Amino acid sequence: MTDLRWSASAQQPTQAARGFDPLKLTWGPGVAEAADAVTVTPAEALRHLATGHKLRRVPIGIIGPRDATPTQYALAEQMGEALADHGLQLLCGGKNGVMEGACKGHARGGGLPVGLLPDEEWDTANPYVAIPIATGIGPARNAIIARACLVLVAIGGGVGTLSEMALGLQFKRLVLAMADAPAVDGVDRVASVEDVMARIAMRIFRSA
Repeated sequence: MTDLRWSASAQQPTQAARGFDPLKLTWGPGVAEAADAVTVTPAEALRHLATGHKLRRVPIGIIGPRDATPTQYALAEQMGEALADHGLQLLCGGKNGVMEGACKGHARGGGLPVGLLPDEEWDTANPYVAIPIATGIGPARNAIIARACLVLVAIGGGVGTLSEMALGLQFKRLVLAMADAPAVDGVDRVASVEDVMARIAMRIFRSA
């Protein structure tokens, strides 16, 4: 997507006489390009929309093990903060490990992390979850996370993470793997947070 343009005056991405609706996440025809439009990457366009609080906050999921390694935890923190910086909503399982790291980073970036808990009470969430939702359905909540999120990013993980990745593919979500996440056919392994954000932005701005 090399012809994506951004106008500071119109506060809207455009492409080939089409304008992007940040609430519907769709492209519409018949939009004249503003005189101040400049070429941007999809990730840069997201940052601009985040500044104006215009983008619908469709959830992005970060999934991974409760017993995260220090490397996985740190990477989850970076990923969560990047989502907040780009105006994206984090949805995760709300527990410890990778989920806690992601919530910590998202909160640090000014986001309000949502934790979809397997437990019956909200107070089992990690301390960085801003919006805890107690489902009481145990591991079945993995299916809700996979269905609700536009993109799933796996950082490490075992059987639980593997189930979420498989469900994401079944629901035709974009599923990305980082670091030592399980290898799954149909899931691309991505090297860096910047690469993940580029893939997420491409997904959001893809032609409707």
